[in-house]
Amino acid sequence: MKKILLIISSIFISGNTFADQPKDWQLGFQNPASDGMRDIVNFHNNLLLPIIIAISVFVLFLMLYACVRFRASANPNPSKRTHNVTVEILWTLIPCLILIVMAVPSFKILYKQDTIPKADLTIKAVGYQWYWGYEYPDENIIFDSYMIEEKDLRVDQPRLLAVDNEVVVPVNKVVKVLITANDVLHAWALPAFGVKRDAVPGRINETWFKAEKEGTYYGQCSELCGIKHAFMPITVKVVSEEDYKEWLSEARVKFAKEEIENDKLKIASK
Repeated sequence: MKKILLIISSIFISGNTFADQPKDWQLGFQNPASDGMRDIVNFHNNLLLPIIIAISVFVLFLMLYACVRFRASANPNPSKRTHNVTVEILWTLIPCLILIVMAVPSFKILYKQDTIPKADLTIKAVGYQWYWGYEYPDENIIFDSYMIEEKDLRVDQPRLLAVDNEVVVPVNKVVKVLITANDVLHAWALPAFGVKRDAVPGRINETWFKAEKEGTYYGQCSELCGIKHAFMPITVKVVSEEDYKEWLSEARVKFAKEEIENDKLKIASK
C-alpha cells in the first residue's frame, strides 16, 4: 500500500511531465514525442498496417479456397496444368506496385531523418561494454551513464531502464547526437523520438531529434554487444529551458571534462 501511495504522489508532484517506456502487453509503438516519430507512427498505422492486413486476409482466402475447391473428393482427376501466364504476370506486377506505394513515403521519412537541421545542442554518445558515455562538446561536460541496480531503484524508477546519470536536454530544441563506440558494435535507440543509430568503433554516425514534451524517455542498446547487452539503457530527460540552464551550471562543475579525464589517467597509470 505504501508503494502505491508513493507512485501516486510522484505522479502528482511531477506535474505535466511523464515517463515514456514500454508497457505490459503493449502492441503498438510508444507515444510519439517528436515529429520524426509521429511520421513513423502515421506511416505504420495509416499505410503499412492496412496493406499487411489486406494481404494476410487475401492469402488466407486463397488458402481456404484452394483447400475446399481442389480437395481430393471434389477432384478425382486432378488438373495437369503447369502454369498460367496471366496469373504469373499479375502476381509479379501487383506486389511491385504495392512495394512502390510503400517505398515512396518510406524514403521521405528516411531522408528527413538523415537531413539534420541547424542544431541548438550537440551531444556525443559513446557505447562501451556495457554502459554509455556522454559528452557535451560545447559545454566541456563528460560523464558515464550506468544502469541502476534493482536493489538501488527508487519507487518511480523502472527496472532495467533507469540510470545514474541522465542525458538532459531542453524541450523544443534541435538536438544533434554524434554516436560511436569504443569496443564493439552498439546501437543508440530512443523509440519515443524515432531514433536508432548504430554505434560503430572508429566511425561517427549522426542523428537528431526535437522533443516536444517534457518528461523522461527511455531506450536501450539495440545491437547485440555481449553478455550484458540488456543492461545498458538510455535515459533522456527533457526539461524546460530554465531547468536546463540550471542543470548546465551544476553539470559544468560536476562533470568537468578535464577533471574526469585526469582521474581516468591517474587510474590508468596505477
